[in-house]
Order: sequence, then C-alpha cells, then structure tokens
Amino acid sequence: MTILQAVFLGIIQGITEFLPVSSTAHLAAIPWLLGWSIDPDVSFAFDVLVQLGTLAAVILYFWEALAKLIAATLRSLRQRSLADPAARLAWLLALATIPAVIGGLLFRDIISGTLQQPVVIGFFLLATGVFLLWAGRIHPGKNLEGLSARDAIWIGLGQVVALFPGASRSGWTTGVGMTRGLDRISATRFAFLMAIPIMIGAGLVEGLDVVQNPALTTALPQILAGFLVAAVTGLAAIAGLLRFLRSRSLNLFAGYCLLAGSFLILVWMGRG
Repeated sequence: MTILQAVFLGIIQGITEFLPVSSTAHLAAIPWLLGWSIDPDVSFAFDVLVQLGTLAAVILYFWEALAKLIAATLRSLRQRSLADPAARLAWLLALATIPAVIGGLLFRDIISGTLQQPVVIGFFLLATGVFLLWAGRIHPGKNLEGLSARDAIWIGLGQVVALFPGASRSGWTTGVGMTRGLDRISATRFAFLMAIPIMIGAGLVEGLDVVQNPALTTALPQILAGFLVAAVTGLAAIAGLLRFLRSRSLNLFAGYCLLAGSFLILVWMGRG
C-alpha cells in the first residue's frame, strides 16, 4: 500500500462511515475494482486503525453531548432514577448496543469470511438502498425524548444487520429509527451515538490482533496517514450529513446504494 492509496482510502472511510452508504463495502470494493494488490496483513491493520480515525471524529463531534450523557448516567446510578432525560437516553443507547454485541459474537467468523465477496457486498448495498427508500416514505415526528425501550431494541437490531458488509450502519440504524417514529435528525444523532460503544469494542477486540501484526510497523506511515485523513473527513461528513438531513430525505443515498450495488454485481459477473 502506498501513501497515496492510504490517503485515498482514508478519505473514503471518513466519508462513508457516516453517510448511509457503507464504509465496509467501499474499503473492500475499491481496491478490488482498481486491481490494487495489497498485502492482507497490511489491509487488516489499515482497516482496523483507519476506523479508529472515524471513531475519533464522532467522539470529537459529540464531545459535549457525550460528557453530559456520562455525567447523567453516573447521577442516575447514585440516585437510582431515570428522571433526567439525558440519563434515560444514555441507558437507551446502552440497551440499543446489546443486539449488536450479541450479533457480532455470533456472526464474526461468517462476516469476516465468505461474506466479504464483492457480489455479496453488492446485494447488501441493494438491500440498503431499498430499505432507505422505504424508510424515507415514513413521516415521523418525535424526538429522542419520545424514544422507548422497545424502539431502542429495534434500532439495535438494525445495527446487527449493519454488521454485514454492504449494509450501512448509519443507514440501517437511522432508517429503523425513522420507522419507529423518530425525525431524521433525531434518528441520525441516535445512530451516531450508539455507534460509539460498538466501534470502541470492535477496536479493542481487533486491536489485540493488530498489535501482533508485523504490518503495524512496516506500514506505519500509510496507516497513520489513513487514520488522520479519516478523522478529518469524518468530522466533515458528520456535520455535512446533519445539515443535509434538516431539509432533505435519504433518497439520494438510497439511489447511490442501488447504483453502487448494481454496478458491483455487474462487474463481478463480467469478471466471472
């Protein structure tokens, strides 16, 4: 992997991690489409650590909100009360995380194996596009204060679907949130916040393998470049998406997923 390839993939990761178009799909498909020959050890270390760049971005963007949620959670433990809306939201975020933790443990080997094929990624992109179109037809109106425990569990199940390559995490969790009555901005904010513990957990688990990976030292400049670029572009993507959704629907991203999925499948068929 060259520095230019690392920077390019870092930009792609930073943008697609938060836009509802699947970062995993892009990181897997782009090198395949461009015919890049990247050492598997380097690719694994890069993918893990560049995702930490986008984790840093979402933490930085929501730093004030996260600090309030943590403080409210500690108060709720001391007072044994969920009267504070921030504390209630924090516990709903924790509840929404549980399905993805279970799903990740159950499906980890399958996801990291045969499901990485371009044709599978293409079909999951198509499914994401169809789902976003359907979710966009719903006209929800409640904010996060109206979210229930049942809603949180359903959104958490959306994050289980998003474990599969090509199924966008932000797309599925935002879309499910909208089907549960949340407005676009509230659904998107909840989706971003609930991604943080999952991204931290995944980073810790996979980080243990990365530390023992020889590519961590041999490809360190490329990995650092990808990390920094992903963090910067991730911040821009979060801010841009929230501004976009204040006045527009998810249809643009749905159309992109449908086109990208179809293109990937057609290329795979042509090369087969």
